Amino acid sequence: MNEAIRALEPHTIWNYFADLNAIPRASKKEQRIAAFAKEFGEQLGLDTQIDENLNVLIKKPATDGMESRATIVLQGHLDMVHQKNSDVQFDFDTQGIHMYVDGDWVKARGTTLGADNGIGVASILTLLASSDIPHPAIEALFTIDEETGMTGAKTLHPDWLSGKILLNLDTEDDDELTIGCAGGIDVTASGTYPLVHHEGMKCYQVSVKGLTGGHSGVDIHLGRANANKLMNRILFALTQKAHIYICSIQGGSLRNAIPRESVAIFKANDADKSRIEEVINQLTDICKGEFSVTDPNLNIEWHEVASEHECADDGFIQTFLRCIYACPDGIYRMTPGIEGLVQSSNNISKVTLADGKFQVQNLTRSSVDSEKMDLAQSISAAMELCGATVELDGEYPGWKPEPEAPIIRVMSDLYQELFHEKAHVNAIHAGLECGIIGAHYPGMQMISFGPNIYGPHSPDERVQISSVQKFWKFVLEILKRIPEKAAV
Repeated sequence: MNEAIRALEPHTIWNYFADLNAIPRASKKEQRIAAFAKEFGEQLGLDTQIDENLNVLIKKPATDGMESRATIVLQGHLDMVHQKNSDVQFDFDTQGIHMYVDGDWVKARGTTLGADNGIGVASILTLLASSDIPHPAIEALFTIDEETGMTGAKTLHPDWLSGKILLNLDTEDDDELTIGCAGGIDVTASGTYPLVHHEGMKCYQVSVKGLTGGHSGVDIHLGRANANKLMNRILFALTQKAHIYICSIQGGSLRNAIPRESVAIFKANDADKSRIEEVINQLTDICKGEFSVTDPNLNIEWHEVASEHECADDGFIQTFLRCIYACPDGIYRMTPGIEGLVQSSNNISKVTLADGKFQVQNLTRSSVDSEKMDLAQSISAAMELCGATVELDGEYPGWKPEPEAPIIRVMSDLYQELFHEKAHVNAIHAGLECGIIGAHYPGMQMISFGPNIYGPHSPDERVQISSVQKFWKFVLEILKRIPEKAAV
């Protein structure tokens, strides 16, 4: 199936990408992919190190004539987001990604593709294995767990790297040079509630499906629907118009993905069935109208299921639904003075309620640390009203732009020379490891770039073949333009 991928140009990058995608590499399960990277460096006879957290560092000396150039750190992350459509049978722990070519795009069949950050990692592997590409001394840094906490970057040894220039290959638009990013923090509310058994009622399942989803940082400004918020809207309306008793809610999966699906189970009397149907039909029409542009495949379904379920206490559920309603989701504030850049946001990434326990997970982002914490406290205050215990953890810093850094001028000038247009030099609302690495290595010049990757963190993820070729051309020329050591 992947032979068509391996035939693409540049062959070496696509072959290494296929090799990577043959290895399950979920965040916090990077043992196999880290072993692959370590063995890769060792087989090339290069100085290869792996730390206790499975970060891998491979050093390659400069090619002849490039010894006086500054050492560069080429950095990417080994893990990928594992997400699939609900109707797809796939085991991420044992199966490799099923890829295919669709015109100018490489896609996966019903799952995430792993181009984020597999294409960047494959490009670094290509440079390490090359014998005919001129380059300065390289420190290839492969981090782990970028997608669920950035713990690899957080635990880097401060004396591991000597390079003063870091090229992060984890940006997803080929005309962008990223020089700053937002920080983030996980806000997790959890607790318990009393159960009630209702006899003589029928049990129903309502599902929100078909949403576009996407990256909760990169795509948050697009106004896409959040399945958890839509489900809460449906359940709240039903409790106001009919006598229903909620048994369970299961929505979302990953902290940094906009939720695409949510499923809830509730009980009701036959007398309320027509009213339930009326409410769901009305909300289906309303939501489809509201999100017709961003989520054209939105669908809300309901049907009867087996009734072996206990229900949440009605007094608790009324408060719980109101707390979710009060919890902010999406853009919180735009960046003053920078058109189009989100400053702060929240993603209600996962809602689970069943068997007397509940949990609501949020990923709160901001390029302003004080505002990030203020938003986190706002979410905490809302969730504490239903008796939740709220934990704030996984915090990581933003990356402050340094637009006058020499490497940024070199790369922006080179981009215009090669492609006859100006690159967009900007900051993004997503989190990148650069802010954390910069905290370990103050004064390091950093920039992030990459090929066009659309729909990251969703089964719609795809990477553009022609853009990878453009990106690779850019990389090869950048290596020739790295400044002398004395100039850095």
